[in-house]
Amino acid sequence: MNTHKALLAALLVPLGATLAVTPAASAATSPAPAAASAFADAAAPAGPEEAAAAAYRSPEAALGRVAHPLRTTEPRGGLADLRPFGQMVGDARVVGLGEATHSSHEFFTVKHRVLRYLVEEKGFRAFALEAPWSTGLRLDTYLTSGKGDLKQIMDEEFRGDYRWWNNAEYRDLLQWIRAYNVKHPKDPVRFVGDDGGFAGAEMYDKVSAYAAASRPELAPRLTELYRGLRPATDAETYVNDYLAKPLAERKELAERTGRAVDLLKQRPGTGADADAHAWAVQHATAIHQMTTLYAFDWDDPQGISDAMLHRDRIMAENVAWWQQRTGDKILLAAHNGHLALKTYAPGTYPKVQGEFLREKLGGGYLSVGLTFDHGSFNAFGQDGAVHRFTVGPAAPGTAEHTLDRVRHRDYVVDLRNAPAAARTWLAAPHTVKNIGATYPGIADAPQIRLADSHDVVIHLHRVQAARMLK
Repeated sequence: MNTHKALLAALLVPLGATLAVTPAASAATSPAPAAASAFADAAAPAGPEEAAAAAYRSPEAALGRVAHPLRTTEPRGGLADLRPFGQMVGDARVVGLGEATHSSHEFFTVKHRVLRYLVEEKGFRAFALEAPWSTGLRLDTYLTSGKGDLKQIMDEEFRGDYRWWNNAEYRDLLQWIRAYNVKHPKDPVRFVGDDGGFAGAEMYDKVSAYAAASRPELAPRLTELYRGLRPATDAETYVNDYLAKPLAERKELAERTGRAVDLLKQRPGTGADADAHAWAVQHATAIHQMTTLYAFDWDDPQGISDAMLHRDRIMAENVAWWQQRTGDKILLAAHNGHLALKTYAPGTYPKVQGEFLREKLGGGYLSVGLTFDHGSFNAFGQDGAVHRFTVGPAAPGTAEHTLDRVRHRDYVVDLRNAPAAARTWLAAPHTVKNIGATYPGIADAPQIRLADSHDVVIHLHRVQAARMLK
C-alpha cells in the first residue's frame, strides 16, 4: 500500500460502517423528516405499577427513566438543561466529548454548548482538539492575545487530514472563546492541540529560542539535530514530502529528534527558568512525537497498528501534561473511537486515548460518547473527493436503534447509574455507527459494549452535515 494512503486510512479514518450510504446530489441536503417516536405507537401502561414493570423489561424505557432531555443542540441561549450533565461531570478534570462522524453540524455545536456550560459553571479553562500541538500553539496565541487572523490560521492549519475542523461551527466556537477571553484577560480559556501529525515551524523556533536564552551551549547541537526538519511549506505539502522519504531516513530523523529531547532534559531548569524549561522540553517532545509517528512502517499492517498505539498514547500524554502543568480543567474533543474507555477496534487500535487517560487520571477522566440515529455528514468518498453522505434510521439490533427509542428526542444519560434492565443491555455487544474521514470506511461497524466504552452518552435523533469553510 502507498504510505500516504495507509496514513489516510488510519489517522482520521478510525472505523467504517456497514450501512446503506447515499452521496448527496448537491451541497444542500434537504432535512430528513423527523421519525415518529416508537413510543407514539406503543400503548401506554395503564398505571404506575405497569409502567414500572415495563421499564424493567425494556432497556429504552429503563434508560428513559434516567435520561435528561436537551433543550437544543445549538450553542446559544440558556444552559439550565445541562445541569444534570454538570452533576455527571462531578470533579472530573478532563471530559472527553466524542463524535460519531468527523463532520456533522450537531456534534460540533453540542461541543460548543457543553464548552460554554463547563467554562461558565464548572470552571473549565481549556479546549483540546484532535489537532497538532503546533496548531494549538497558534490558536492559543490568537485566542489569548488577539495576535493573528483566525481565518488565516484555520486555513493554514486545518488542511490535509485535519481539514474537517475548518468549518463554520468550530469557527463560531473559537470566536466565542476569543470573546470570553477579551472579557476575562486574567482568566482565559486556552486551546490545546494534542495530536502529532505535524510539527509547525513555531515549535522549532520556541526550542531554539529557549536554548539561545538559557542554554546557549546547546544551540549549535540542536541546530544540527533539527537540520532539514523545520517546515518551509504548508502542513499538507510537508507531510506528503515527509512520507515520501525512505523508511530508513524517517527512522534516522526520529532518532535525531529523540536525542534533542534527551539533550534538553540533561539539566532541568531551576528557579525562574523551570517553567520555560518544561515548555521547551514539551515542544521538543511534540516534534519527536511527529517524527516517531512517521518512523513506523506504514506499508505493514503491524506497523500501522503500532503507529496508532503511539498516536493515541501521545494524545493522552499531551492532554495530561497540559492539565498537570497548568491545572486547567479540559474539554477534550475527538472521535468516539479515541475517547472511549476501551478500544472499538483492537486490531488497528490496540489501546486508545481514553484508556490511557483513565489510567493516568482515574475518575478524573470522563468519557462522553455522542451517537445519532440518522442524518448527514461530510467525508472523503472512495474517489478521494469530499462528499456529503446521508444514512437512514438505525437498523433494529444496533445500539442507536434502542437509544433512539428512548422517550426524548435528544438527551444525555449517565450509563453508570442506569437501571437494571438497561445495565443488562448496556453490557451486551451492539453495533454502533462509527464513521471516520472516509466513507464507507476501512472496517465494518464495530460491536461494542457501551457500559465498557463510555461513562455518559449524548444521543441525537438527527444530524446534518457541517458547513465546511474550505
